[in-house]
Amino acid sequence: MSTDRTLRPFRPTHSAPVAFGAGAVIGVLGGMIGLGGAEFRLPLLIGLFGFAALSAVILNKAMSLVVVLVALPARLVAVPAAEVAARWPVAVNLLAGSLLGAWAGASWAVRMRGTTLYKVLAALMAVMAAALVVTHTTTPEGLALPLWAQVPAGVAAGFGIGVVAAIMGVAGGELLIPTIVLLFGEDVKTAGSLSLLVSLPTMLVAFARYSRDGGFAVLGAHLRFTAVMAAGSIAGALLGGLLLGVFPDLVLIPVLAVILLVSAVKLARHD
Repeated sequence: MSTDRTLRPFRPTHSAPVAFGAGAVIGVLGGMIGLGGAEFRLPLLIGLFGFAALSAVILNKAMSLVVVLVALPARLVAVPAAEVAARWPVAVNLLAGSLLGAWAGASWAVRMRGTTLYKVLAALMAVMAAALVVTHTTTPEGLALPLWAQVPAGVAAGFGIGVVAAIMGVAGGELLIPTIVLLFGEDVKTAGSLSLLVSLPTMLVAFARYSRDGGFAVLGAHLRFTAVMAAGSIAGALLGGLLLGVFPDLVLIPVLAVILLVSAVKLARHD
């Protein structure tokens, strides 16, 4: 069982305005690249607010869930619900793996030693940095796999994404969107909506697993903090969406990737 189970309160000097402001900054960063930004929020929860790794993951998952619930209606307006519903086999294919991956990932997280979890999170942050660069500097095209290969590939990819999303407390859109484009040949806009439909039940499964080990206790102890930071994330994401395309990807993406890599190094050194 993880030694990272103690609930550490955030420092008293970090008031509600600080929590809201931090969430807003994260939301802007994510919004400018069309994502939720949870991968940027996790190191802040650990480094700035002083939460232990497992507590930070659970709080990050809660905020990611709120952001997804808010974003889903807007995505369904941008892409007609009927069009998304017609792609239901894609969501089901990925969910067949991601639900199992979410349960497995959360199970592994609660059993890890705290020092191990920090190193795993650091490695996953580096993976996210690489994925960010690849997906925003290349134009992915569908692999045109035959159905007999596409289905197991979708399950395997979904499982891996579910594991990563559960351990990091993120929605997984950073990985789901390019996967949907590559494996199923969907356009990026439709892939974004489908990713939310996959993310929501996947996060709920991870929550269910964390709750078995008292995971919800950290939410109860820091409910106000979570709500304030989530509100900041939503406000920031809306602002970031308005700034989408204002900064060229050749400048923005390397900067964000460096932020993730620096955060990964700091997490790796955390004890």
